[in-house]
Amino acid sequence: MKFRIKSRTFLGQALLALLPLAAVAAPGDDAFLQARDAFATGNRAKLARAIDNLQGHELRIWAEYYQLRQQLDENPAPIPDFLALNAGSLPAERLRSDWIKALGKRGQWDLVAREFPFLQQPDLEAQCYGLQARLQREETAALDDARPLWFGSAELPEPCRPVTDALVAAKKLNVDDIWERVRRLLEAKKPQQALQAARYLPDAQMPDPRAIDAAGDSGIRFLSRLPAKYLSEAKSNRGQRETLLYAIARVAANDPEAAAAQLEQIESILPEAERAYGWGQIALPAARKHMPIALAWFARAETSNLSEEQLGWWVRTALRAGNWPMVRRAIQRMPAALATQPDWVYWLGRALAAQGKSAEAHALYQRIAGQPNFYGSLAAEELGQSIVAPPRAAPLNAQELGEAMANASLRRSLALFRVDARLDAVREWNWSLRGMNDRQLLAAAELARRNDVWDRAINTADRTVAQHDFSLRYLAPYRDKVEPKARELALDAGWVYGLMRQESRFIIQARSSVGAQGLMQVMPATAAWVAKKIGLADYHPKRAMDMDTNITLGTNYMRMVLDGLDDHPVLASAAYNAGPGRAKKWRAEVPLEGAIYAECIPFSETRDYVKKVMNNTVYYNALFEDRPQSLKSRLGVIRPRGNGDAAADALP
Repeated sequence: MKFRIKSRTFLGQALLALLPLAAVAAPGDDAFLQARDAFATGNRAKLARAIDNLQGHELRIWAEYYQLRQQLDENPAPIPDFLALNAGSLPAERLRSDWIKALGKRGQWDLVAREFPFLQQPDLEAQCYGLQARLQREETAALDDARPLWFGSAELPEPCRPVTDALVAAKKLNVDDIWERVRRLLEAKKPQQALQAARYLPDAQMPDPRAIDAAGDSGIRFLSRLPAKYLSEAKSNRGQRETLLYAIARVAANDPEAAAAQLEQIESILPEAERAYGWGQIALPAARKHMPIALAWFARAETSNLSEEQLGWWVRTALRAGNWPMVRRAIQRMPAALATQPDWVYWLGRALAAQGKSAEAHALYQRIAGQPNFYGSLAAEELGQSIVAPPRAAPLNAQELGEAMANASLRRSLALFRVDARLDAVREWNWSLRGMNDRQLLAAAELARRNDVWDRAINTADRTVAQHDFSLRYLAPYRDKVEPKARELALDAGWVYGLMRQESRFIIQARSSVGAQGLMQVMPATAAWVAKKIGLADYHPKRAMDMDTNITLGTNYMRMVLDGLDDHPVLASAAYNAGPGRAKKWRAEVPLEGAIYAECIPFSETRDYVKKVMNNTVYYNALFEDRPQSLKSRLGVIRPRGNGDAAADALP
């Protein structure tokens, strides 16, 4: 629904946008919380009473959704009216998805076919009901649209089974296609789902479930106890050969060299493509362990259909080895969609430059230079450009702010933040951003900033394409608390903010799934250790969520990991996320560029984290100091293992 706002109301709307709506309780908030509780407990009478008390409240639509969802199976009659009245809203999207699933379970395919096209972001279950409805109507194109689901990484829900049955029956999936999914599921340690996919194989190729279980429990024990008959039969039985390869992959996860020895023993019974697949399964964990021999194993796997992760680690292993021709070769093996990502564009440019192809390298750098990400920054510096914040977009006017404030979805999101329903608030906020242009995004980001919803302000400003406001992308709240502590500990304030932005997006009450707390996401045990080290009087674990205490603990720990790891911010950032022992272990035997060290971090979360923290740092300092910055100089060189990191052993 588009809002029409008369021109004379723009200023009034803009003034409203100045108000901190997410912080001030509003009449009806308690009624909404009662409605949400009634929905969770199935109390229909309480829910109906709560709705009566929500007249004019932004969140009444959610309470009405709860009521219709509660009565979905027995009284769907009011649903079409709700969907029509609230078209385009997130509650309408959620209700339509729920309704389609209920209709699909009952086989009401005409209604599914009617409603499914209105879904804007269908999940897998809804997609499969939509495909089933099209198959019931004998739409042959439905099978072509269904095929990509088979090759995705997600587990397929039960409603997808009739769709995959139809794909196999129509010969849209061949035996190799089926084995591809079986392999991917086994690689993901999902043997039961792999066996479900394997049911489409010819009987002669079906793997033995007991053998799969045994190989998964202990690959080395399974391989060591194989009778000679099994190996002789495996020459003509793919199911048995794939079970052997699965066992070898399980061994490789902990001991790649032992797995390589096992593969060499059975290579003679494997077709060339299966041998290459096996070497790829060994090369990947070896690369993650920074074993130089992984390069040779990737070379033996080159003819296999290597996954994106395997190709990425082939490049990383070559980078650590300084083997630029191999870096180039591996990137050029990547599918186009992967090879055009900024990281691989940059490293291909570096490989070409190392081989004397400067013009080709510069052409690649120019593709990504100026993008405000880690590799965009590095590419810009390769072209001789310093890192500065781009020109700030023109100030928002009253009309733009007023339209943001009038956006019903943004208002609902702020109301959800107000009642501490953060998960739904974030979903509602993100839903509202669909289709927004740069000016609308900046207005929404400003609205979030004025309501102290820092994470949405940052994430929304991050989406702009041509007009930017880096003071919103790189918000720096609580400077009166953070900067004095940074000065006291001789820490780079840009680095502190760069880390904090990545850790919590400045959400004071943030808690991670593993227990990290507060603005600086300090783990409880680390917080207690640091508190004792610095003599923090009367420390109690509950104090870790207090903003001042959390900043004190986090910045002191930053100082400690910096001191313990060669005074290098790349190592210290890795240590803050993954632990000092790991950051120390990931050094090489020779000096490494900081960018190569960061790219070769084995944990994908930490790898992404370190790159973002370091890139955040240069942009914060560009704003704080109002002068050009260099990411390359901050990344520097990581000295070889054993240099300047002995103190790290004492850190938690």
